[in-house]
Amino acid sequence: MLDLEKNFTYHAPTEEQKEIYKNIRKMAHDYAEYIQNVCPQSRELSLALTKLEECVMWANASIARNN
Repeated sequence: MLDLEKNFTYHAPTEEQKEIYKNIRKMAHDYAEYIQNVCPQSRELSLALTKLEECVMWANASIARNN
């Protein structure tokens, strides 16, 4: 069974978590720039960038919910 309390509660970040989130976003941004520079404008590029955003969101949620 899902832990609804954990999944639907705000988790204020610690200072350490803020730094981790910042690093995750920076790495994802750099990768997004690379992808955008080497891939032609297309639906597939849009999906790749959307999935990268999703990856950042889930990574951050993992940290927030489980630390």
